[in-house]
Amino acid sequence: MADPRLRQLTIKTGVVKRLTKEKVVYEKEAVQQKDRIEKLKAAGEDEHVLRKQEEVLQEALMIIPDCQRRLAKAFEELSDFVKNEVELKETKEYETASQILEEAKLQLVKV
Repeated sequence: MADPRLRQLTIKTGVVKRLTKEKVVYEKEAVQQKDRIEKLKAAGEDEHVLRKQEEVLQEALMIIPDCQRRLAKAFEELSDFVKNEVELKETKEYETASQILEEAKLQLVKV
């Protein structure tokens, strides 16, 4: 029978992987939105359009800290789980979790 710890490890790994990807996407979106606003300003776009684009940018910028917080929490949970379940070290799921933790660590440094 399958070990329920492996299932938990897989779920926690998936959460960290998803939140890492989500944070990267929102950061890219914010940069793209800033570029879009600069181009619109350079083109002399209507003030109303610029305001709406600024609102979109602010929404993206507000989401990033929330993603960061959720990622930090999920990262900590997965790290603790991996440390406490060393006997699973030989499994594919454990290796995947370790790899995802390393990738997520790069995103946690950027605050």
